[in-house]
Amino acid sequence: MAEQSTYVPPKVWTPPASSGGTFASINRPVAGPTHDKELPVGKHPFQLYSLATPNGVKVTIMLEELLAAGHTGAEYDAWLIRINEGNQFSSGFVNVNPNSKIPALLDQSGDKPVRVFESGSILVHLADKFGAFLPKDGAARAETFNWLFWQMGSAPFVGGGFGHFYAYAPEKYQYPIDRYAMETKRQLDVLDRQLAEHRYVAGDEYTIADMAIWPWYGGLVLGQLYEAAEFLSVHEYKHVKRWADEIAARPAVIRGRKVNRSFGPEEDQVHERHSAADLD
Repeated sequence: MAEQSTYVPPKVWTPPASSGGTFASINRPVAGPTHDKELPVGKHPFQLYSLATPNGVKVTIMLEELLAAGHTGAEYDAWLIRINEGNQFSSGFVNVNPNSKIPALLDQSGDKPVRVFESGSILVHLADKFGAFLPKDGAARAETFNWLFWQMGSAPFVGGGFGHFYAYAPEKYQYPIDRYAMETKRQLDVLDRQLAEHRYVAGDEYTIADMAIWPWYGGLVLGQLYEAAEFLSVHEYKHVKRWADEIAARPAVIRGRKVNRSFGPEEDQVHERHSAADLD
């Protein structure tokens, strides 16, 4: 039976004293910095400010894959942004990403530093810069972009929808959990059907589409997100599982998952990364 609600929306919304839930302390209805603090800057061409959430992991996987492929110009410093403490609202971070979301990248490989924010934008920026993991033209490039932007548009229903109401909300309500579980499973089925016919998401080649999609949907079927594998019956998506296992075994992915991680097993946590030796 659906829950009965006595809530009637007011004519004009005003923020509550506390919204409740895991991230209540950092929720606010305005943008901009809350405090002055400059970001640290290291010696490498790329400065990454992030946390090992699925969106953050996309970029550290990409950087580690570039280095593994011999692109030494992709060396980077990775600085931990503790979002639960509001680090993303510092003046320095807001200067790199006015949206105050991780990951944020400062490319200082040229004459002038270039800020790059939004994980998909960072992946494309790096792929174009190094000519790697993104076909140069034609149908293969279009297909890679199709799946990259599928992830960018779809994952908020998984994270902000299913993940929030299933794992983080202060109370469990059937309607939103049903609503977003249904959509999450539909998306897993979309991906499963694609991977039934292709080794990788966009075809026969490993691309930034895989790097974007794996931390979210690979994480779900591998039981790494929201402790929801049984609830979502992820065993049904055998092609996604096959693909997820293959990606998870890549050395660069194993390394990239550890960077900026401040949770989980201690041996998997590398709060900051300034050289390859930090991941040994």
